[in-house]
Amino acid sequence: MEREEHDGELGERPEDDPGSGVVVAFGRQLKALRLRAGLDRAEFGRLVGYAAQSVASFEQGRRIPPPRFIERADEVLDARGVLTAMKEEVGRAQYPAFFRDMARLEAEAVELCVYDTHVINGLLQTEDYTRALLRMRRPLLDEETIESRVAARLARHDIFNRWPAPLLSFVLEESVLRKPLGGRAVQRGQLEQLLLIGQKRSVELQVMPLDREDNAGVDGPFTVIARKGGEQLLYTEVQGRSRLLSDREETRLAAARYGIIRSQALTPRESLTLVEKLLGEL
Repeated sequence: MEREEHDGELGERPEDDPGSGVVVAFGRQLKALRLRAGLDRAEFGRLVGYAAQSVASFEQGRRIPPPRFIERADEVLDARGVLTAMKEEVGRAQYPAFFRDMARLEAEAVELCVYDTHVINGLLQTEDYTRALLRMRRPLLDEETIESRVAARLARHDIFNRWPAPLLSFVLEESVLRKPLGGRAVQRGQLEQLLLIGQKRSVELQVMPLDREDNAGVDGPFTVIARKGGEQLLYTEVQGRSRLLSDREETRLAAARYGIIRSQALTPRESLTLVEKLLGEL
């Protein structure tokens, strides 16, 4: 059954203000601990390696503190884990609201099957490609939000270093690879990254060529997530809205559809050969 998004449950929701909720709560706790320690922002900043202005932004919930700041602050303020206990939730706040549940599921998945039709999937993106995409967003995002989201998207790449390694399957439309989003230099770097990731043992990277007359993916992009224990979920995203479906019939059909898409695409070896060809044309 589909579950709608209400107060953190699965379903649909628009983006919200990143300076709310857990980030504000963290900031208040940080300030209380700093004052208890008798430190002003400048003194505390020197001890943790951040400017007083950054400390103020963290305390006021205007910026999301990185994990290294949280760990150092907990140590300097002798917080005994009070701050680090919030690190995971604060980290999820880096993502747009509509993606936070997916980020959590992605981090614990044992298998991901991803089909993309418009842009390179976030797990495969280079830093430059990600930044270029975010700068294209309308309405415009401010630079601070862009950099925060770039960092959050790159942090997702840790999935390639997990052990046991999850099984990762990606099918991309050839048209996605041919788009010079961000310019030719960005496109070149992105294709080079695809070659590197496509050679990982835990990754199967496939391309759906333009000349295919049959394509089971005509309904658009989607991701099938498998969790430990066998549970499957279906994730779709469009125009800043997301849906996470847990209905068994829906997820079964999506997994079957993905299998057909994979069979219609080029093999992983053929796909990497095509990526090399496109790279050579730049």
